[in-house]
Amino acid sequence: MAVSAQLYELVETTVKGVGYELVDVERFARGIIRVTIDQEGGITLNDCEVVSNLLNPTMTVEGIDFDRLEVSSPGVDRPLRKVADFKRFAGNTAHIELFTPIYGEGLPENGRRRMDVRIVDVVDDQECPIINVEILAERPALTPSAKSRMSNKKKMSNDQKENIKVGIPYKEIEQATLIAELDFRGRNK
Repeated sequence: MAVSAQLYELVETTVKGVGYELVDVERFARGIIRVTIDQEGGITLNDCEVVSNLLNPTMTVEGIDFDRLEVSSPGVDRPLRKVADFKRFAGNTAHIELFTPIYGEGLPENGRRRMDVRIVDVVDDQECPIINVEILAERPALTPSAKSRMSNKKKMSNDQKENIKVGIPYKEIEQATLIAELDFRGRNK
């Protein structure tokens, strides 16, 4: 369910006041409100506890109707909701879904609405910011075993597609999430 502007502003003001970034506020059935926070370096359980201890009494005093408050980190597949998120995560891979398909050279004839991209940069126009991305020719490998399988496929295939660079108007993005590159062996890239 959508949250009211009043609730969003209340939560955002409180969260920013203690030095965290508000990623999202969601309202669910049975009176559940979920607040997602982030900060440079990640979120710990103590961070969630601090925000929860501040928001609970604040929302009660403001007359916000809720039964349970959940405060969490955005996780490895962090949603990208604001233009600032795209700027912050430039260079990372993301999954983007658009309201309507985009068309262009190298894209399917009927366009693309869902795509895995590498965020290049953001052209910050006040009217309509443009998110410059590189549409990836192949899905990113999410685990070491997937990387191994993909490298074997590349050895067998010589018809490598090129990545396509496009600019996507921010207002055309329905939803976007980071694609986490996980390494369960604890090795650095």
